[in-house]
Amino acid sequence: MSTAAQQETKWWNGGRSPFNASYGKVMMWYFLMSDAFTFGAFLISYATLRFSLKDWVDSNHVFNAFPFCGHTNLPLAFVSLMTFILIFSSVTMVLAVHEGHKMNRKGVEKYMILTVFGGLAFLSCQAWEWTHLLTGEHFILAANGAIETLNTTVSHNPWGPQASATAAINALQHSSPEVLRSLISEETHTSVESLKGLPLSDLVAKATPIISEGFHIGTAGPVSFGSYFFEITGFHGFHVLSGVVINIVMYIKTLRGDFDKRGHYEMIEKAGLYWHFVDLVWVFVFLCFYLI
Repeated sequence: MSTAAQQETKWWNGGRSPFNASYGKVMMWYFLMSDAFTFGAFLISYATLRFSLKDWVDSNHVFNAFPFCGHTNLPLAFVSLMTFILIFSSVTMVLAVHEGHKMNRKGVEKYMILTVFGGLAFLSCQAWEWTHLLTGEHFILAANGAIETLNTTVSHNPWGPQASATAAINALQHSSPEVLRSLISEETHTSVESLKGLPLSDLVAKATPIISEGFHIGTAGPVSFGSYFFEITGFHGFHVLSGVVINIVMYIKTLRGDFDKRGHYEMIEKAGLYWHFVDLVWVFVFLCFYLI
């Protein structure tokens, strides 16, 4: 009897979906789940390596710059702005979906274009941050005993522990005149040209009190920081760029009235799922790289 009852039971006959969602929505959720595993693998790998090393970079020191503010120390201010922009764009996407439920085409257009602008603003901020790290040079005590300048790439970075003042002063004698002129110019705001005629001994004499007064001379940081940072933030940035492209396509289709002809705005909901996923992933990236 139980076998016969099981044979007569039809769990799904092709009508209403057992998930109470369309095929497209279900497939979007499957895609987001698989993408979440990829991001999770990256972040778990990063966390494993980060906590296995004794000395790691200080995020308050690495991410303390802000556009047009010079050398003002503003820890995490810029990345907080980036996070606010992305969260704001998520809110506008929610409003676009809400207007779609009401079949309000003008409302969908307004909030979709705001979402696109939010995504472009975030990408612009990330481009500035990458450029600042790739081109910004910092003074370090190198392994050869001299003071050198180093930027942040996937193969090296200057975010190791701070060198002692004594070791940095001793390294001045072994440093190149170009580096010393750059160090003196940055701290005293004098032109490099005015220092070119000075011999090495005079440059050392000028640089010594600067270091004695607490000028930061770092050391080379863990190589894995740069590689993981550019890999994970770049992978997330690619997702944001993809989301912006998708949202632009949805905006154009809304302008053309395609969704009014279909009688629903489900495609906006699908784009919204992807955009919210991108925003959620950024919360974990922000937590792992910038806060911990």
